[in-house]
Amino acid sequence: MAENQFFIDSEKLSEKALLRKHQLEQDPSCRSDHMAYMEGMEQIDSTIRDRVISEMSSYDYNVYTEADVRRALAGERCTVEDFKALLSPAALPYLEQMAQKAKLETSRHFGNTVYIFTPLYIANYCENYCIYCGFNCYNDIRRKKLNAEEIEKEMRVIAESGIEEILLLTGESRAMSDVQYIGGACKLAAKYFKNVGLEIYPVNTDEYRYLHECGADYVTVFQETYDSDKYETLHLMGHKRVFPYRFDAQERALRGGMRGVGFSALLGLADFRKDALASALHVYYLQRKYPHAEYSLSCPRLRPIINNDKINPLDVHEKELCQVLCAYRIFMPFVGITVSSREQRHFRDGIIKIAATKVSAGVSTGIGDHESKYKGEMNVEIGDEQFEISDDRSFDEMYRDVQEEGLQPVLNDYVYV
Repeated sequence: MAENQFFIDSEKLSEKALLRKHQLEQDPSCRSDHMAYMEGMEQIDSTIRDRVISEMSSYDYNVYTEADVRRALAGERCTVEDFKALLSPAALPYLEQMAQKAKLETSRHFGNTVYIFTPLYIANYCENYCIYCGFNCYNDIRRKKLNAEEIEKEMRVIAESGIEEILLLTGESRAMSDVQYIGGACKLAAKYFKNVGLEIYPVNTDEYRYLHECGADYVTVFQETYDSDKYETLHLMGHKRVFPYRFDAQERALRGGMRGVGFSALLGLADFRKDALASALHVYYLQRKYPHAEYSLSCPRLRPIINNDKINPLDVHEKELCQVLCAYRIFMPFVGITVSSREQRHFRDGIIKIAATKVSAGVSTGIGDHESKYKGEMNVEIGDEQFEISDDRSFDEMYRDVQEEGLQPVLNDYVYV
């Protein structure tokens, strides 16, 4: 995949902005050091990042054989070395056996339950230039930030549908979506939902503590890719460019009191097997340091974005995605696994019977359009979406379909006392 296929059409940018965009794309010397912390970024003393990156860098998945895969599947406990074998190309002929083992582990730890939630994007302003994302600051899209009244109206519509867990998302802009704004949204969400998650720009420990006090239960952060060199070429400007600060976000969130944390690479940006290994090891080592917390993994693949329909995952087909999800489940049976609406309906219906434990429903990646989506009312100004979804089922449809698969939909299983 040629890297320049990610670049967006910039005809509507100002001449000054277009020049800056061109400089960032063509001249690496114009970019800041992606390993250097910016002012105000908290640095924590942790060895987990070095350990994860070291193991990922040394991972040669081509050395694993079918004998290694059979040994991994036969063991009572899946070691790190077994997990590496299950992610390797040698494991693809054993996908059916992996699925059977993954299904058994899912049943042991989660029964036949599937959790359902919905995301709510409250703003799409962004200060980063990430060349694969529809929200990036150089993409000419309709920008919108919901005010408190609009946020509550969206939440009321969603809650009336029956959903009890919400994931709040913003573009990565402190200027337009500061921590106090996000905290206010968390307080509103706590009125309507029993479980509140956040997918926002990384913040410091004290800020995570504040957001938890406002009602947030868990934080999800996409590392995007754990390949630092590739990361540098994809994130050309903004706070997101700082690789180590993003990597340590989940640990800061746990230090700030969050009950749970979620992890993900965006499969297809780099070598997906290495990214899948790093994502899981990030959870694996952090869980040993903070055993009290809840952990979850996602496996999103690239999707087309507004102004660029050429973005698609690199060598990550449904068969490979299934392999990664089954390997995750066998390696870490206790971890929640989310499969997003990026994936098609038939894939999500199949994988929840094997390895996944959580799905989204009634999804919109635009800003301020839940009322029009749920009630058909179109007299509202909306902001453009972050990416295209593949599965647009409503909550009612998803709930029914999960039941028809012989599974039990769960809306919430946590009560504060």
